[in-house]
Amino acid sequence: MSKSHSPLTVAIIGGGLSGAAVAYHLAGLAEVDVVVIEPRAALGRGVAYATPDPDHRLNVPDQKMTLRSDRPEDFRAWLHSAEAPTLPANSARLSGEIYAPRAVFGDYVAAQLAPLLAAGRLRHVQARVISVGRPGRYALGLSDGGRVMADIVVLAATHPNPALPRELAGLARDTALIADPYATGALAGVTPDERVLIVGNGLTSADIVASLHKRGHRGQITALSRHGLRSQPHGPAQAETAADFAQAPARTALGLLRRVRMALARDAALGLTWHAVFDRLRAQGPAIWAALPAVERRRFLRHLRSLWDVHRFRIAPQTYEANQQMQRSGRLISLGARIVSVAPGASVKLVLQARGSATRFGLVVGRVILATGPAHGGVIAATPALGDLSALGLLQGDPLGLGLLTAASGQAVPLSGVPDGTLLVAGPLARATVGELMGVPEVITWAEHIAREVAVQVAARRKLVAAQ
Repeated sequence: MSKSHSPLTVAIIGGGLSGAAVAYHLAGLAEVDVVVIEPRAALGRGVAYATPDPDHRLNVPDQKMTLRSDRPEDFRAWLHSAEAPTLPANSARLSGEIYAPRAVFGDYVAAQLAPLLAAGRLRHVQARVISVGRPGRYALGLSDGGRVMADIVVLAATHPNPALPRELAGLARDTALIADPYATGALAGVTPDERVLIVGNGLTSADIVASLHKRGHRGQITALSRHGLRSQPHGPAQAETAADFAQAPARTALGLLRRVRMALARDAALGLTWHAVFDRLRAQGPAIWAALPAVERRRFLRHLRSLWDVHRFRIAPQTYEANQQMQRSGRLISLGARIVSVAPGASVKLVLQARGSATRFGLVVGRVILATGPAHGGVIAATPALGDLSALGLLQGDPLGLGLLTAASGQAVPLSGVPDGTLLVAGPLARATVGELMGVPEVITWAEHIAREVAVQVAARRKLVAAQ
């Protein structure tokens, strides 16, 4: 084969949903060697879809989950095929919607990739990237001692672990702290009558409560966050809102808030719930985010993010019901407060300060479970491959602390400010540019975009080599 027709190697670092989706959409690209470097045995699971707990469910129904945006009901069709596993009881609602365990969606993604792997249209290298050099091409050093040389690299790094709040630093090595509630057996040591503090009040917190409920937990559970807001449930089937936030989008966070409040009031007068407006906000998210200057994006994150999160990231009905049962029985309390101090010991003694008040009060628990969400702002320091690329000046963190700085194309922005087309960012680490990039529809749409951008870069390099 001549030099001009030698296949280019595209290495995807990370084989969770983001990396697997990019690989899936690149697999048909001619004369490209697609390599996914992922330490897990199966592609497509990552942190989110590797949990074996059947009570950790998808928080959206089956017809909104897919690996292909042009086939919105692909997952639903697969669930009804002979290939799909038997779902646990209570997965389907009376409406016919299915809220499957998250591991089942991981099974679906793996099943879509299996024939591509078998046909050699993509490769899975089961290892971690522990170093990156660039002597011309990218030299990716692997945890198994091997090396992959690549022409183009797609960063689909996993979500970093939650950062331990500085107020809890004294628990860093204490057995009372459960830093990763999704780790296998993480909750096994929690006794039924133990008092538990969950630091965080979002979807992870709801999953923890559902798991403890299933285990028959009787002790007091306190879910703590600065605002005390819990993720909301899904709404009824209803008409779409007439609100349009993409037309002449707001240029300030306050302006956006005012438009949302007006839309909510109009919809309420028509008998619609708030869900319709937030669905429209999510659909028009890229246009809304693009219109906000950097300083207004910061204001949004500082003042409105918590409100957005609890309405945007909704709980599966089964998870919501479990949380409601715990709350009605008095075993679950949600607090809006901050941690002032902590004293480890046979029991963990905390001092808390209520939101909007100088009042302080004590809380004594047997376990503290961290559910604050991934620490995306520290992902470069936490990930060897990203750290090396940063040291080479090939990428940088975004100023909002959401992940990596990228161009609209998805290319990582180097210190020089001029991307060269060889380093791209898939998944939530590109949120500062895209805006909403945590849900499956957004992740898949962005993965398809990244795959198209890689195809453009491959074609440009072939043309350049052919001209030499």
